[in-house]
Amino acid sequence: MPAPLRILSGLQPTGRLHIGNYFGMMKPALALQHEGEAFYFIADYHSMTAIFDPKERRDNVLNLAIDFLACGLDPEKAVFFRQSDVPEHTELSWILSCVCPIPMLENATSYKDKIARGLEANAGLFTYPVLMSADILIYDSDVVPVGKDQKQHLEMCRDLASKMNHLYGANLFKLPQPRIREETAVVPGLDGQKMSKSYGNIVGLFEDEKPLKKKIMGIPTDSTPVESPKPTEGSTILQFYKLFASPDDYAAMEADFRKGGIGYGDFKKRLLEKTWAYFAEAREKRAEIVVKKGYVEDVLQAGAAKARAVARKTMDRVREAVGL
Repeated sequence: MPAPLRILSGLQPTGRLHIGNYFGMMKPALALQHEGEAFYFIADYHSMTAIFDPKERRDNVLNLAIDFLACGLDPEKAVFFRQSDVPEHTELSWILSCVCPIPMLENATSYKDKIARGLEANAGLFTYPVLMSADILIYDSDVVPVGKDQKQHLEMCRDLASKMNHLYGANLFKLPQPRIREETAVVPGLDGQKMSKSYGNIVGLFEDEKPLKKKIMGIPTDSTPVESPKPTEGSTILQFYKLFASPDDYAAMEADFRKGGIGYGDFKKRLLEKTWAYFAEAREKRAEIVVKKGYVEDVLQAGAAKARAVARKTMDRVREAVGL
C-alpha cells in the first residue's frame, strides 16, 4: 500500500492575517488536510528577518495559531506546530547552504522585491529560500501549496534537493511538487494591487464589522453613472465578490454590472454582506478558542512532538549521508 501524500505548508507570523492569506494559503491547506498527511507550521524563524520585537512575534504567533484553528485546521488530522520548536529545520538549512550557489540566491525575485521596498538587506532575508527548502525537505514533503510569488522558491528547493541527491545519494531527498490554485493565487487588495500588508490595502481575516464596512465602502471606483453599464474587467468589487459568492450569485452581479441601473454603492453593500457572512462560523469558533486557556499552546506542543519525530529521522539519514 503506497504511503499517504505528505503535504507541507507554513505561514509567517508577521502580523494579523488578511483574506489574501486565507484564500492564497489557508483555504487550500485546510482542504488538503483531508487528502493526506499534512504538516502545517508557523514560520517564526522566518519572521526574524523583518520583526525584531519579541513580544510582537509571540503575539503574532498566538493570533496566527488561533486564526488557523478557527478557520478549520483540525489538529487530529494535521500536524500543527511552531517552526522554532523543531531545531532540525535550522540544522538542515546549514547543510543545504553549504551546497547552495550564491547566484541562485542573488536571482531570487522575492529578495529583490523586498529590498526594493526598503527592507534591510540582512543575511537571513538573503538565505530565506535555503531555510524554506529545509522546512520542506525535512518532512519528505510530496506537495507544497504555494502562491505564485513562492513558486521560484520551490524551484530552488527542488534544485538543492537534486544537488544533495547527486552528491550524497540518489534517494536522499524527495523532489516536492508545488500546488498553486491559479484562480486565487493572487488576491486583490482594496486598491486592485495584490493584497499585502506592505501595500496597506488589506482586509483583515477577522475584521470587526464597522472597519470592514468602512474599507469595503471605500473601494475606489470610476465615475460611471448609476444608470449606465459598469465595466467588469479589472473590477475590484467583482474580484472580491467572486471569492465569497456562489457561482450563481457572482453571475447575477456580473449581469447587473453589464445592464446598468445599479450604483457602485449597492454593489459594495452586497459585497459587505457576503464577506461578513462568509466568516461567521469561524468568528464564533475563534471566540471559543480565545477563552480556552492553554489550549493553543497544548496543540502546538503536541504538533511539535510529532514533527520532531519525523524531522529527527530525516536528519539521521542526512547526517549519515554527509559524514556527520
